[in-house]
Amino acid sequence: MGDVTAPRVQIRRLRPDAIVPRYQTPDAAGMDLHAALDQPMHVAPGAVVAVPTGLAMEIPRGFEGQVRPRSGLALKHGITVVNAPGTIDSDFRGSVMVLLINHGREPFTINAGDRVAQLVIAPVSQADVLEVEELSSTERGSGGFGSTGR
Repeated sequence: MGDVTAPRVQIRRLRPDAIVPRYQTPDAAGMDLHAALDQPMHVAPGAVVAVPTGLAMEIPRGFEGQVRPRSGLALKHGITVVNAPGTIDSDFRGSVMVLLINHGREPFTINAGDRVAQLVIAPVSQADVLEVEELSSTERGSGGFGSTGR
């Protein structure tokens, strides 16, 4: 924390009770994202919900916000980020939502302030895309899923 090379992420609360994410330990890779709700949100088995965080953010160019599952929710309740990892682009300024799915067998309730996901700020680069007629050959070639072993 406090690394001079760390990207500066600006956070704007969209509601006064929104919880600004922070690192829980000095070496944590992710910050917790919390639910900003007026009432509990019930998630039936198999259901997908968009959980508001009550936050908007400005992530510097050359970085993205990766929204990742919390391991405890996944292990104990089967709750995970449906599009893991979700991406918050550096030019997005809207309300950050966390898309969760209940893979468990029981309904799950999310309450205001609950930790629902992790936010990891990671560098990205944009590729220089070039359309060609042929690609170079490799030992693997066009072998797809499972072609490199068991």
